[in-house]
Amino acid sequence: MNERLIKEDIFKVLRLLSSNDDLSQREVSAHLKISLGKTNYLLKSLVQKGLVKITNFTTYDQKLKKVKYILTKEGFEEKLHLTYYFLKQKAEEYVELKKELEKSSDRPVERSEEMPVMPKTIERELQETVT
Repeated sequence: MNERLIKEDIFKVLRLLSSNDDLSQREVSAHLKISLGKTNYLLKSLVQKGLVKITNFTTYDQKLKKVKYILTKEGFEEKLHLTYYFLKQKAEEYVELKKELEKSSDRPVERSEEMPVMPKTIERELQETVT
């Protein structure tokens, strides 16, 4: 499987759990529009890596009814790392598309209302890597 797609799925799960830890696997699956099997695989791997912790929420007749998936400190740090990774990827795509547009129109592209503003720190880092 493509590593970037896996990172993206992991990022989506971490992002969702950071805002709502009271979701079942089925609800996580529905929110992210991925299969229940893939959701189970991702959550188990996140638990094994120590990025997510499972806590019992309720039990009924000695059977587990509901669990909470809680982001650990490491999980939060990984979410921040992946956020930076994807922002950098998008910023690089932005620079490449801007170059293509300038090349095809033979004039510099000015920022319009529709074009997003890139955070200055990422813009500086990109300029350092490109030049």
